[in-house]
Parts: sequence; C-alpha cells; structure tokens
Amino acid sequence: MTDNLKETVGRYGIWSSALRFGNPSRNGELAEAAVELEELGYGALWLGGNTSARDAAPLIDATSRIVVGTSIQSIWEHEPAATAASFAELDSAHPGRFALGLGVSHAKLAEQYRRPYSALVSYLDALDEAGHPADRRLLAALGPKTIDLARDRAAGSIPYLVTADHTAASRERLGDAPLLAPELKVVLESDPTRARTLARDYLAMYLALPNYTNNFLRNGFTEDDLANGGSDRLIDAVYAWGDETQIRARIDEYIAAGADHVALHIVDGGTPSGESLPREAWSKLASLLM
Repeated sequence: MTDNLKETVGRYGIWSSALRFGNPSRNGELAEAAVELEELGYGALWLGGNTSARDAAPLIDATSRIVVGTSIQSIWEHEPAATAASFAELDSAHPGRFALGLGVSHAKLAEQYRRPYSALVSYLDALDEAGHPADRRLLAALGPKTIDLARDRAAGSIPYLVTADHTAASRERLGDAPLLAPELKVVLESDPTRARTLARDYLAMYLALPNYTNNFLRNGFTEDDLANGGSDRLIDAVYAWGDETQIRARIDEYIAAGADHVALHIVDGGTPSGESLPREAWSKLASLLM
C-alpha cells in the first residue's frame, strides 16, 4: 500500500483546518472547495487539528479521486477499536481514499498526556489487534524514535512544522519505501517585513508547544531563535514566502530533501482555528506547481 499511497497522493496537497465539517451551514461551501482543489490537481487534502474519518467522509463523498487525510487524529481522544472500525467503513465505501494520520498531540491540549511514545506504541498495538493494517496509517513523526515507528509500523510520516533539513534526516531514517509528506506553510507575499509578520503571528501558538520547540532545538536552532515570535532564520526555515520563483524554489527544497509529497498550508493572516477558505491562494499556488 505504501507505494500506491505515494502514487495516489501525488506530489502536492493542501493542509487546512478550515476544511473540517462541523457547521452544517457550510457543508456546501466545503464540498465545493474540495471539488475545486481536486480539479486544480492537488492529490490530497490534509485536515488540520484533531480530526477523524467522520470529518473526512463528506469531502471524500463530494470528490472522485483526491485522498483526504487526518493531520492529525489525536490518540488521546479516539479509541483504537472505534478508529479501526470507522476507517474500515470509510475505506470499504471509498477504497484508498482515506489516509489515517495519527499523532500524540500536546500536553497543553490533552489532559491525559503521559509518556507519549509509550502511549503511541500501545495505540498501534491496539489498532493491530482490531485488524487495522499497518500500511494504511501514517504518523506525525518529529523525533527519531517516532520516525522509526513510522518506518516500522506505519506507511510513513506526515510531520508538521519541520524544515527541509529535518525532511532530509527523516528520509535517511525512514529509508526509501515509506511515504514522507511534510507540511509546509506558505505566505504569498514578497515583501519581507509583511511576509515575516504574517508568519510570526501564526507561528506564535506553536512556539508555546514543547513538542515543536524541542524539535527545533534538536535540529540546530537556539533559544534565541525561538524568542520574540521566532528569528528570521527560523521563519525562513519553516515557511515558503516571496515571489512565485522563491516560493517554488522553497517547495522544491523539500522535494530535493526527500519528501514524496508536500502538504501546503496557506497562511494569510487568519487564525489557526479560522473558517476562511483561501481559494484564490490555493488556485495561485496550483498555477506555480501543476
């Protein structure tokens, strides 16, 4: 399944927390956006936040080929048996169209957060017992031990908020076969001050989460890089911004580093939990890539 999943998701996808269903009055708008993204040539839609098969199903129903994945489903808030059952139901209706992305979330977001690596191993054990195939799930893997799990007990890794250097290190550790699909934030703005201001405003919430800051420190950044919303060095390493040529070049860096697929995340001044759909930006980005 790993090779097939690589082929199905293609080279580029869209990461968005705004595509999650929840407000019935927006169902038509969300379905329309998913159809448009499929027509633009994207291979996958990654639903930001703690999402599940229930969130993915309406988008899959509305489209014909695009893969819809969770990025991520928290292991603390979804029982393994129920996860396996909902996956099996959706995959039976739409074979190969749903990618189950799993992760340990963050201590600040999950009250029961304890020994996350051990908890993830236990969760994977329970999924195995429930009959969920290992090659039909992906892990949000930042550190070496979790990357190893993504290699050995999943179809690959979908890391969030990582650099091209982290992508290269992940590829080396994963080997050639597993899917590697990092998320990359994109600011369609060529003015450096404006672009970095938008980037910092959005990055602020993530710099309060140790899983991300510890990963930055593990990958060569310093405490100074994490202060005051992030140094220019940090911003430039985790964002693609600039003119069309610069943005395409940054995305290509991740591909050159070993990414099979890049989940592109438009940052335009909205809030992380906002409901705006940057459809014009998605279209513009597609014109650079397809």
